[in-house]
Amino acid sequence: MEKIPDPKELEKELSDYLSKKYGSRIKVVSPFWVAKPDRDSSFKKKPGKPGKINFDLKPEELEAYLNEYVIKQELAKSILATKVCTHFNRIRHYLEQGREPEAGVGAIKNNIILIGPTGVGKTYLVKLIAKKIGVPFVKGDATKFSETGYVGGDVEDLVRDLVQAADDDLELAQYGIIYLDEIDKIASSHAVWGPDVSRTGVQRALLKPMEETEVELKVPHDPVSQIQAIEHYRRTGKREKRTLNTRHILFIVSGAFNGLEKIVKERLSKQEIGFGGTITTKQQEQEYLQKVTAEDLIKFGFESEFVGRLPVIAVLEPLTADDLYEILTNPNNPIITGKKRDFRAYGIDVKFEEQALRRLAEMAAQEKTGARGLVSAIERVLIQFEKRLPSTDIKKFVVTADLVADPEAELARWLSQEEQAYYEERFAQANLREREVLREAIRRREQELLTRYHLPLTESRLEMLIDQYQRWDGDLKVAFEEVGRLYQQVRHFEERFLEDHQIELHLDDEAVDDILEQAFRQNTSAYDICQRYGKDLEYALKLVRERTSQNSFYLNREALTDLAGYLNQVIRDYYQKTLFRE
Repeated sequence: MEKIPDPKELEKELSDYLSKKYGSRIKVVSPFWVAKPDRDSSFKKKPGKPGKINFDLKPEELEAYLNEYVIKQELAKSILATKVCTHFNRIRHYLEQGREPEAGVGAIKNNIILIGPTGVGKTYLVKLIAKKIGVPFVKGDATKFSETGYVGGDVEDLVRDLVQAADDDLELAQYGIIYLDEIDKIASSHAVWGPDVSRTGVQRALLKPMEETEVELKVPHDPVSQIQAIEHYRRTGKREKRTLNTRHILFIVSGAFNGLEKIVKERLSKQEIGFGGTITTKQQEQEYLQKVTAEDLIKFGFESEFVGRLPVIAVLEPLTADDLYEILTNPNNPIITGKKRDFRAYGIDVKFEEQALRRLAEMAAQEKTGARGLVSAIERVLIQFEKRLPSTDIKKFVVTADLVADPEAELARWLSQEEQAYYEERFAQANLREREVLREAIRRREQELLTRYHLPLTESRLEMLIDQYQRWDGDLKVAFEEVGRLYQQVRHFEERFLEDHQIELHLDDEAVDDILEQAFRQNTSAYDICQRYGKDLEYALKLVRERTSQNSFYLNREALTDLAGYLNQVIRDYYQKTLFRE
């Protein structure tokens, strides 16, 4: 067994090391350099299904989730949902069998390359997927990395960032997603000098992490990791080597790939007589990109080994003005909800008329930057309103088509407040339209409400969900959780009532909805509302049970409001049945 150094010797040794490494200003001063028992074992992944990650997700379930958030891109969503689910379910399959997933030579990981112009939702798609599955996610820009790390960042820094994103949970980090944007910028033009050499170097540096390699998590140029190593040595008396294997990490890369369509066209024109001609429309360019192959990517400037580690290709389509309008009308879009929250910070409720959203979409389409253009268009139109309205007593603000066309003139009209009644009416109409859109969106997710939140959908609950969505400034997830949580409290009350009184209590949908409405109205829990009914119910139902031997009761809304009448009816029904039997 290796002898633990004397505390003073250890302190001096570490101080000398840090002084040489980071300068004489850094010195270890600690009166307690005593090794403690090693409670921190090195990370070893145990066979079995990780409970933190949604490994059971099916491709159609993930695609349906993406459809609620991302407009268009049907083929790309289908490919991403399928290959991502396969990646994680394949890992689950092996872990459930108690063995490691296949690795090394011959093992192909479902790494993905996304091709599409700026602003079409590439990053948004990947973030949504990582959030849905429950894995850590990091994004990097390929142009900022170098082969060695001297010029830019080391590509292995992405793996270390993934550990940080997982709050230092190595078990979770090993299943993360690393997303590299601007990957087309590291394609080489086959030059033998200049920047192309470093671009090829970055491609080669990515080869091992994209397949499988052990990444050292503590590096000499990171003072924090050095201090952590010292602290570990102080506590355990052992040197720690922390690494993370990348075999399960999914790599997704993306880029605009300008000019790639010409390479595809050239290849196809050689294969098919008469397929030549010039590209004249964006639609034709998109048709060529949909036929891209690994051969085309290699000709674009990627190493064959690099392309070989990206077996899945998904092409995203440019967004039209109609697509941008659909994004704005989607209840889950972060652009409109973000702007609502900006105004809500000042106590102002803002609504958007349908024609206003159409004009904003048209403005954004002219910028040719996809969904990013929507943000800049909305900011240009509303910036002065966001500045001036908080200083007024205006609490309801409606964005109209006239406002989008001439913000300055409409701002003057709003500040004059001479047409307040007129604007309040338009605000009310816009609110009705928003609620109708929400109804349709929630109905589409009825199955999700039932399976994930255990919440059957009724018309009354539909209105509650809309109210909560508007209360929480456009967050459907929070609305689902709030209503679902109160609903479960009612069902929990039924279970407790049976345990405490040996009486089966069944509240029908109308009774449950009445309790939920009271809970929201009184800003209390549904369980508290049930408890108020519980005292009367306990006494009355026990009395009925003694007289009729009935042990199961179904209560509707009327029973809660007129308990005495309900009980009298139960007793009458019982005696009528008894007389009929006799």
